[in-house]
Amino acid sequence: MHITHDPENDTAYVRLVAHVETGSAVRQVTVPGPGGETDLILDFDAAGRLLGVEVVGARAGLTPETLARAGT
Repeated sequence: MHITHDPENDTAYVRLVAHVETGSAVRQVTVPGPGGETDLILDFDAAGRLLGVEVVGARAGLTPETLARAGT
């Protein structure tokens, strides 16, 4: 698992596989986070496997410790 954070856009990506190839995420499912401050976008491959999760509103949805460990 690898986490990156884009502080300018307040988004984070939690990658669950070693590498997500361009175009391999063929289905995205958006899940609203509690309180309406965060959305989660789940990326799935053609076989239905979860590749990663984009967190929109990362500062509201992730702990400061998690964001501090994330790459950019």
